[in-house]
Amino acid sequence: MNRKLESKRLYIFDMDGTIYLGGRVFDCAVRFIDSLRAAGKRVMFFTNNASHSPEFYLEKLTRLGFSPDPSEILTSGNVTIEFLKRHRAGKRVYLVGTPELEEQFVKAGVGLCGSDCESVDIVVTSFDTTLTYKKLDAACRYIRGGAEYLSTHPDFNCPTENGFIPDSGAIAAFVTASTGIKPTYFGKPYAETIEMISEVTGLSRDEMCIFGDRLYTDIALGKRHGVTSVLVLSGETKAKDVELADPADRPDYVYADLGAVMASD
Repeated sequence: MNRKLESKRLYIFDMDGTIYLGGRVFDCAVRFIDSLRAAGKRVMFFTNNASHSPEFYLEKLTRLGFSPDPSEILTSGNVTIEFLKRHRAGKRVYLVGTPELEEQFVKAGVGLCGSDCESVDIVVTSFDTTLTYKKLDAACRYIRGGAEYLSTHPDFNCPTENGFIPDSGAIAAFVTASTGIKPTYFGKPYAETIEMISEVTGLSRDEMCIFGDRLYTDIALGKRHGVTSVLVLSGETKAKDVELADPADRPDYVYADLGAVMASD
């Protein structure tokens, strides 16, 4: 691994498209992360995919051989919940999300309302694989009625072994098209995410690097907030996308995959 990356203390990994795709682990991903831990480095797994809980990712990463500690896993759902607890305490929230995400909100003490409430204070949309027209209709109705609009993360597509499926950003685009209101996003690449990682780890931004497969989330998190960014071409972004990007939005490093990162000088 090149010297600048080797000097870092915290290595933040996106999951889907970076260390695995669906249930398939990428070659060298486990070996690379094991080598970082053996060298005394800290590792964090951060995904924008809030459709599952940290407990789900703990089980999956364990099953795939990554030997994670619960403290190493964060999602955009965690960041959104923390924002609501700190800055919107006591507000009534309508959530468009999976049952797993709903359970996280309830356990954290966020007051959720159903689709039959007269009004709510906040609408939160996320990556919802249980999405229905009724949920979308209620979200739009509440927003038109004056509810604040938040979204856990901006990803338009989620990579799977069978191709891409619509993600949180695509659902938010529907709501925006109907209401004319754009959400405040959380997760990568927004400041609340890097602030939470700093708080959890006690490390500064210049001690971190982030590995991911998306320019507009993973890499943008680094570019906007002073964290060294490493793009791997194993997921959504292709080499031509990097060439077409504005120079200010390009990653600090580009590799085919994590195996190439290990082999770099």
